[in-house]
Amino acid sequence: MAALPYEAIAFALFALVTVASSLGVVLVEDVWHSALLLGVSLLSVAVHYVMLNAEFLAAMQILVYVGGVLILITFAVMLTRTDDPKEAVS
Repeated sequence: MAALPYEAIAFALFALVTVASSLGVVLVEDVWHSALLLGVSLLSVAVHYVMLNAEFLAAMQILVYVGGVLILITFAVMLTRTDDPKEAVS
């Protein structure tokens, strides 16, 4: 049996991180943790682009999605969050 090359091991590791964090975005009930897991998922997609030798796409993934969209979601969560759970119901 031939040993797996390091690229295959790295791809499998980041594929697992991508799938796990994407499932976490959907399944976690806390919006803040969901936004953080979205950041992990988007960063791991950028790593996949680097593995495909598409460094420009990886840079745009980080700048546009992680740097722009995720920061927007983070500010929206911080500005709309209430500390009292009774206020959120009514």
